[in-house]
Amino acid sequence: MAKPKKTAVIVVDMITSYDHPDADKLRESTEAALPKMVDLLGRANDEDVEVIYVNDNFGAWNSSREELVEAALDGEYGDQLVKPIRPAHETAFVVKLRHSIFFETPLSYLLAENDIKRVVLIGQATEQCILYSALDAYIRHFEVVVPRDAVAHIHEHLARAAIEMMELNMDAEITDAESVKLS
Repeated sequence: MAKPKKTAVIVVDMITSYDHPDADKLRESTEAALPKMVDLLGRANDEDVEVIYVNDNFGAWNSSREELVEAALDGEYGDQLVKPIRPAHETAFVVKLRHSIFFETPLSYLLAENDIKRVVLIGQATEQCILYSALDAYIRHFEVVVPRDAVAHIHEHLARAAIEMMELNMDAEITDAESVKLS
């Protein structure tokens, strides 16, 4: 029997102040998905599964991880949408500059160093950063899992299309957060 592939849960773009165009739509979807994200992260911690945050820095290239988290927590929705999912101090945190978690980041190296072959993508936005990250993971030969109830979107119809594309074109496992097998 084949040995199970080592998994990482990757939290995408959840450290934000929600002060951008379309933030109202994204916040509504995030409020619905956040409990599933938090539950999945709790399971990952209980099962000693690697958790990695990959987040935009919003052009603040001289900001530290702590400053990015603090700025998001100080925003209008910090207590409601950021505090429940903020990274623990010892959790890996990678800064990205564009849509994909892999583009110009050390994430591939970090995953290889930890012998990770399977990634569970949670966070936002399904039709943008989750989709592009899933594609980049797929072309790097990672198995991709996307729990449909632990990702948030701006445009629901585009999110549905993105989920279908990930499943059909990238062989992603599309499931509910509760059904994700971590270890």
